[in-house]
Amino acid sequence: SSSGTDSNSKPQDALRFKTGLPIASYFAGTKVRWLIDNIPQLQQDLTSPSERPHVRFGTIDTWLVYMLTGYKRSIAEMENNKDRLAHEAGVFKTDVSNASRWLFMDLERMDWDETLVEAVCGGSACWKNNKANDDDATIFTSLPVETALPKIVPSSDRAIGSINSISCLKGVDIGSVLGDQQAALFGQTCYRPGEAKCTYGTGLFLMMNTGVKPIPSTQGLLTTVAYQLSNPSGELEPPIYALEGSVAFSGSTIGWLRDRLELIDSASETESLALSVPSNENMYLVPAFSGLFAPHWRPDARGCMVGLTASHTKAHIVRAALESSAYQAREVFDAMVLDSKVQLKEMRVDGGATANKFLMQFQSDVLDTPVVRPEYAETTGLGAAFAAGLAVGVWTDLEEVGKMWKSDRVWKPEMVAAERERCWKGWNKAVKRSLNWLDDEE
Repeated sequence: SSSGTDSNSKPQDALRFKTGLPIASYFAGTKVRWLIDNIPQLQQDLTSPSERPHVRFGTIDTWLVYMLTGYKRSIAEMENNKDRLAHEAGVFKTDVSNASRWLFMDLERMDWDETLVEAVCGGSACWKNNKANDDDATIFTSLPVETALPKIVPSSDRAIGSINSISCLKGVDIGSVLGDQQAALFGQTCYRPGEAKCTYGTGLFLMMNTGVKPIPSTQGLLTTVAYQLSNPSGELEPPIYALEGSVAFSGSTIGWLRDRLELIDSASETESLALSVPSNENMYLVPAFSGLFAPHWRPDARGCMVGLTASHTKAHIVRAALESSAYQAREVFDAMVLDSKVQLKEMRVDGGATANKFLMQFQSDVLDTPVVRPEYAETTGLGAAFAAGLAVGVWTDLEEVGKMWKSDRVWKPEMVAAERERCWKGWNKAVKRSLNWLDDEE
C-alpha cells in the first residue's frame, strides 16, 4: 500500500511483505525510532535546517567502515571548523545483509524505502512538536533518508573503501561487510539453496540459504538477505536470500546458571553434569527471560522451570538448560522446513557450544537429523574473510572456497522415536506455561 504497510496482516507483521521482518525492538529501525523519541538533542538536530543534513544513523558495521576509512581530526581543525566532528572523510556505507535487518529496506529493490521509514518513524512526537520558526518555514515530518542512512553496497566488493586511519594498513581495501549470522552462513559454505547452519552463541541462530528469491515466512521466521557478491571486475551478482530464526537465550542461559544461580563455576562443567543423570526426569527450563523470539515472537513470555519434584538436583537443572537450546533449535528447524518445503539432510553447527558433546548429540536426537561440526568452529570471521578474498581475487569463485570446508565431527540420531516424541511433547507443554505472563499494562 502507499503507506508501506499491509493492512490485512497482524500488527507486528505489517511491514513483513516488504522487509521480511516483524516489527520488533530487535531491529535497527525501531531503535532509531526510540532515539528520535527520547534524545532531545537529536530531536533538535532533526528539526533544524542547518543540522538535519549532518545526522547519521548506522549499525556497528557502518561505524567501523566510517572510522577505518576516515581520519582523526586535529584539535586545531575542530576549533577552526567550530563543529563536533572528531573524525572526518569516512565513507558512510552498509552492506545488503545488514541493511535488510533495519525494517527500512525493501527486499526486492535492495534499497531504503521512504514509506517504510515513515511507517516506523513518522509518528514520533519529534515531528508533531516541530514548529516553523521565523527564519525557515519548513516543517519536517520524517528522517532525511538520503543523508541519514548509509549507502547500501554488496557484501563482497573491493570498492567499499580503503583504510585511512591506521598507518600500517593505510591503502588496504575493505573487501567485505557482512552481518554476523550471514557471515557464519558464508563461512559454513552454505552456498546452495537448502543448505543451513546453526550458530550457538549467547543466542542461537539458524539460517538457511533460499537462493535468488526471498521466501515469505508464515511460520514466524525472518526473510533476509544472506549476501551479495561483486567480482574483482566490479560486476554484481544477484543477491542471495535466506530464512532465519533467532533465539535470544542459548549460551547466555548457561551464563545465568553460573553468574546468577551460581550452580556452576564454568560452562565446561555442564557436559559432565548433564551426563551424570540419565534424563531430565520430565523437568523443563524455558529461558524466555526477555520473551520468546522465533518462531513465537511473544514478548509476554517469561522464563520458567516446570515439572520440578523433590528428586531433581542441580544436574537436572543444568541438563534442562542445555536441552532448552536443542528444543529451541528444533522449533526454528521445523518452521524452516514448513516455510521452505525443503527437508534438511544435515545441520552444520558452529560457535562455542559445539564443544559440548552432550548438547550436540541431544541436538541430533531431537532433530532426528545429523549434526555436523566443521574443523574451524568460529565461522563468522572465516566467512567475512572468504567474502573479502573473493572481492580482491584471492579465490576465483564459490566452488573454490567451498572445497576448503572440512568436517570435524558428525553426530547422528540415537534416540528412539517414542522417546523423541515424549520429550518434544513435554517441551511444548512447558512453552505454553511461559506464555501470557505479562499483562498489557506491564
